[in-house]
Amino acid sequence: MVTTSSKNRIYAQLELTSDQQQLIDRVSVLAHEKFAPRAPHYDQTASFPAEDFDDLFRAGLHAPVIPREHGGLGLGPYTDDIFTLWMMTKELAKADLSLARCWEGHVNSLVLLEGMADENQKARWFKGVVEHGDKWVAWSGEPQARKPGEAIRFGTTLERVDGGYIIDGNKVFSTSAGGAQWAILLVNTSGPGGVRHTNASLDTQLLMACDLSDPTVQIDGSWWDPIGMRATVSYLVHFRRTFIPDTDLIGYPGQYLKEGWQTCFIPHYAATFLGAAEAAYEYALKYIKTQGKVDDPYVQHHLGQMSVNVETAHLWLRHVARLWETGNYQEAQLGGSRARHVVEHLAEETVKHAIRACGARSLNRPSALERIYRDLSFYVRHDNDDHILAMIGKSVLGLAHDPSFYKP
Repeated sequence: MVTTSSKNRIYAQLELTSDQQQLIDRVSVLAHEKFAPRAPHYDQTASFPAEDFDDLFRAGLHAPVIPREHGGLGLGPYTDDIFTLWMMTKELAKADLSLARCWEGHVNSLVLLEGMADENQKARWFKGVVEHGDKWVAWSGEPQARKPGEAIRFGTTLERVDGGYIIDGNKVFSTSAGGAQWAILLVNTSGPGGVRHTNASLDTQLLMACDLSDPTVQIDGSWWDPIGMRATVSYLVHFRRTFIPDTDLIGYPGQYLKEGWQTCFIPHYAATFLGAAEAAYEYALKYIKTQGKVDDPYVQHHLGQMSVNVETAHLWLRHVARLWETGNYQEAQLGGSRARHVVEHLAEETVKHAIRACGARSLNRPSALERIYRDLSFYVRHDNDDHILAMIGKSVLGLAHDPSFYKP
């Protein structure tokens, strides 16, 4: 583990108040004492980390971005504190990247509700989170390209009926399927593609809340058998003519992209990458001391670079958080993609340094480093870094660019 004095030095650099430190430390203790020991089981069984969410709820940490007047902690991109949220996520990711991804989906969904839902919807849905521990997620995935040998075509269609919409079809990469109670569906009246995988007019894009207890929502777990991030249970989900009432439509058509809501979440992914890097660094530091390898100059090089990488990633996220917290939203939106790009590479490099320093035994189960390596390798594919970097280049050149989903 990183020493208390070292952690306090980092906190000071990051300009955290004592209250912020205490909140992050509460998550850190839970993650270290409870979530990390459970992570191997959730990974091996590819099962949702339900007990972890129960612990977060009991600890009063389940509603971090819900406003205080609704019983939450009041964090978020459009408040004066987003960095504390990202550091909470980082602590979860140090224990289990899959848990952190499920947590991201829950928290990011609540950010959307706070920013786009009407007051009646907020009162109804926030009560379920604060009082009952309801878990939320947002599902967009309707990729139109199929993997080799795959017969199924992904996508949803909408039919307007009295009092709402009928949704039919399926979504894939549906994180927390079977674990969440509510899903925000990003869908399109023009046909399959959702929001991420369509080029239709922004005005055809809708967000709607789906009660996942509806029997017409059917989950297919057989599709999900990845190398890593297994406990996210990102299954294939079928909607068999599921009715969504008008009272569960969120915001106005096209609002998600017109207002750039996806850009709020991009640096949040980077916080999870940072958690992986810091976990790998701490694993290597402990292992090397235990094995008596501290005098090896090459090991010293690896440890030195890991230390620099972890500190650099923290400072990048602090920089982007400050942009959000001071209202420099346009800069923050682009800065988030820059941070995500940089932190992805810092995290992957840090894990590789840890493996080189510790040797092949560190990749033998039940090593935590083995799971970190698999999980991070899979999760950084969440967006194509080539497209991210191209978008950054377009912004520098003053060309039209997509800061949300990086479409060419």
